[in-house]
Amino acid sequence: MLDQTPNRPALPAEIARRRTFAIISHPDAGKTTLTEKFLLYGGAIQMAGQVRAKGEARRTRSDFMKMEQDRGISVSASAMSFDFRNFRFNLVDTPGHSDFSEDTYRTLTAVDAAVMVIDGAKGVESQTRKLFEVCRLRDLPILTFCNKMDRESRDTFEIIDEIQENLAIDVTPASWPIGVGRDFLGCYDLLNDRLQLMDRADRNVVADTIEINGLDDPKLAEHVPAHLLEQLLEEVEMARELLPALDPQAVLEGHMTPIWFGSAINSFGVRELMDGIGDFGPEPQTQSAEPRQIAPEETKVAGFVFKVQANMDPKHRDRVAFLRMASGHFKRGMKLTHVRTKKPMAISNPVLFLASDRELAEEAWAGDIIGIPNHGQLRIGDTLTEGEALRVTGIPSFAPELLQGIRAGDPMKSKHLEKALMQFAEEGAAKVFKPMIGAGFVVGVVGQLQFEVLASRIEMEYGLPVRFEPSQFTSARWVSGGRQAIDKFVNSNKQHISYDHDGDVVYLTRLQWDIDRVERDYPDVKLSATKEMMV
Repeated sequence: MLDQTPNRPALPAEIARRRTFAIISHPDAGKTTLTEKFLLYGGAIQMAGQVRAKGEARRTRSDFMKMEQDRGISVSASAMSFDFRNFRFNLVDTPGHSDFSEDTYRTLTAVDAAVMVIDGAKGVESQTRKLFEVCRLRDLPILTFCNKMDRESRDTFEIIDEIQENLAIDVTPASWPIGVGRDFLGCYDLLNDRLQLMDRADRNVVADTIEINGLDDPKLAEHVPAHLLEQLLEEVEMARELLPALDPQAVLEGHMTPIWFGSAINSFGVRELMDGIGDFGPEPQTQSAEPRQIAPEETKVAGFVFKVQANMDPKHRDRVAFLRMASGHFKRGMKLTHVRTKKPMAISNPVLFLASDRELAEEAWAGDIIGIPNHGQLRIGDTLTEGEALRVTGIPSFAPELLQGIRAGDPMKSKHLEKALMQFAEEGAAKVFKPMIGAGFVVGVVGQLQFEVLASRIEMEYGLPVRFEPSQFTSARWVSGGRQAIDKFVNSNKQHISYDHDGDVVYLTRLQWDIDRVERDYPDVKLSATKEMMV
């Protein structure tokens, strides 16, 4: 495995075998199904529950909220760790739905690579493009899986062209599909010169692999009908002429993506993709931080919180902070310094996730993702170290695009509502603003569906029916500048000013004109649409 910088020392074996990656795609491309099959091959579950299967026993493991199970969509990113071959996979399943994209953006700061899932019939869709851009900003290596080849799908060259044109990245085929839709037989593995046949009878069976010496082996004709064989030979020859060969270093640098074809629901092509993640995916990488970067091989432990999830277990009011280990070897019971408050924290019951099932983590290495149950001390963007004041950078918080007022159905319970809203704000599920004038709160989200999720969660988790009301404001901007300039600005614009859950000043706007006016009249005050989740 090539390392990105030649002069870095080799990673300890335990860290080098870690592969931490996220799965990204447009909604409905089959991301959650693929996650299930990963767990099946990793030996983590015995039977993959289909996303829309019947009965409690077959629920998908990564969608744990009631709303996710009712609707068959992923609303919140979840993390899972399992072993495959001699690798340790840390997989983060992200919501594909654009209304939850902020959760996804933050998740991508905590992984070293991304697996992009594309629907064979639809190709590159809008949400895929957005998420890809984020990976681009961070130079993340990307591996591609073209799913649903057992349904009617587009021409293989067309799909590859579309990825190359839309996403401006070189594509190299790692396997090549034989037939399409009803005629789909399997794939030819170009990396190992093997034929893989799909078994349609049992969806949880690993594909048969037939050893073959190159494409001119007469054994091919025994398994593939003549017209499909002719097409395969012709297409593979074209592909080898026209498309670049696999260059592992270019994959690591994010300039090239290998593509595997398959059908996740039929467990086909998944194993080859997992082999690819192990062989071509990056080891844990250096993490950008202030005042210096954190290298994974450092012996001292450091990690950062990229996600907080409240009430994962509705029976206990728990809050779990997801911590990505950036360096060192963590052992249960260690005392780490919480950099923002400068207080020591004894981490006595960290958990490893298998989606909603969890077990105590006795140890964790750089690259792993562990959960730390806490009562609101940890927030997104917090860094934990063995004493050094390091702050991990680059975890964004975006200005909401939709704002609404919120009221409790029972006016006597407004205190409870405030507590619930603060929890969701710390979790990053919504922005909560307390206006300077007037009572009540303004809630800001990125997508309309988040309002429904919030209302249903506040009702289920806190027993509080709430209603949203239209707000006169349309967007929010964080205010920064010198102390005096901000005070002067706040005093003359009180009806627009509110505070977020960190106590930062926020300017609520109705029209673009409001923003232009501030830029004109208050040159020493800056309005920004993103805020780094840092202290």
